[in-house]
Amino acid sequence: MADQCCAGKSGKTALNDPRWRRILWIALILNAAMFGVEIVAGVAADSRALQADALDFLGDAANYAISLGVAGMALAWRARAALLKAATMLAFGLWVLGSAVWGFVAGTAPQAETMGIIGALALASNVAVALMLYRYRTGDANMRSVWICSRNDAIGNLAVLAAALGVLGTGQGWPDLAVAAIMAALAIWGSVDVFRHARGDLGRAAAEAA
Repeated sequence: MADQCCAGKSGKTALNDPRWRRILWIALILNAAMFGVEIVAGVAADSRALQADALDFLGDAANYAISLGVAGMALAWRARAALLKAATMLAFGLWVLGSAVWGFVAGTAPQAETMGIIGALALASNVAVALMLYRYRTGDANMRSVWICSRNDAIGNLAVLAAALGVLGTGQGWPDLAVAAIMAALAIWGSVDVFRHARGDLGRAAAEAA
């Protein structure tokens, strides 16, 4: 009950909150910049985990743009935007999972040093965004989806750093591929969570309209 009251208050306040919009703009710019950095580094280092994280940054930048576009709209439209984001998270997870499987079959030789440096930079970026968004974590499905993306990204970055240590310690590529698979699972699980909350918001919107 307390959680529902908190969610309602946060959602109502954030709709026209300049701070909410400002945070989303900062998050969008950071994610777009990190996509460019990580995709180049991931290809150069032959790291599936870095490439997966780069695509995650790209997807998040698009998601933040969607959130900015619907922030002032009715609950039903914000819920539909959340459904779209859930679909993109699911697509990302499936792609990364397929890429990891292919890496296991074809073999990889990732560069641990590059993975560590870029992974640390990505972690700092995502932690900063997650801290800014923390107060909005109990809002509607749209705001919750933004928080979940940021939270999962920070966890994913820690996993990339762990993979870099694993590659450095073993001299093999399997830690990089294992982390890519974990990131895929996070994206798929997050998409299910966002989808469930979005369906709930759509139900409330329909009840209010009736």
